[in-house]
Amino acid sequence: MTKVVGITGGIASGKSTVVTMLKEMKFPIIDADLIAREVVRVGEEAYEKIVEHFGSDILLEDHTINRAKLGEIVFNNEKERLALNAIVHPAVRKRMNEKKEKWIAAGESVIFLDIPLLFESKLTNMVEKVLLIYVDEETQVERLMERNDFTQEQARSRIASQMQLKEKKTLSDAVIDNNGSVENTKTQLLEILRNWDIIDEN
Repeated sequence: MTKVVGITGGIASGKSTVVTMLKEMKFPIIDADLIAREVVRVGEEAYEKIVEHFGSDILLEDHTINRAKLGEIVFNNEKERLALNAIVHPAVRKRMNEKKEKWIAAGESVIFLDIPLLFESKLTNMVEKVLLIYVDEETQVERLMERNDFTQEQARSRIASQMQLKEKKTLSDAVIDNNGSVENTKTQLLEILRNWDIIDEN
């Protein structure tokens, strides 16, 4: 029986660090963000629906979607944001399930689903266990300011737009505290994988 584990976190919580560690251990990873970009490529069903709904003004000269322009529309308009999600989310779920079934058919014993908005998008039914990568809010703010060259206000506004990590903590099966060193994060990851019988004790 294949174990399906969801990995989630918050903006600048260091989820990609943990995903890189899992890749190095040769575990199959299905990346929701990558798939979200795949399903809106020219010719895809979701692409056609987006153009139909938002009009060709959101396209660049090469007919690909102008992500910045579409982002501006949906960021300031709840109704349009929900309309976009209603097109993209089902397409992402479908593609993720197809990839998951392929890995299961290939005989993999465990598959990791990298889903940043696992709780917000109500995708917990796709996984059996949830692993949360956690940092405190001040660390999140500092990392985001450094990484994206944001002001403190911009960083806090981005963090506030997601479900708070404190809340996600109570909904997760295991939590990696990523406030410390990379070595410390890896130690916690290995311990969780042993507890879940994904890797051996030795």
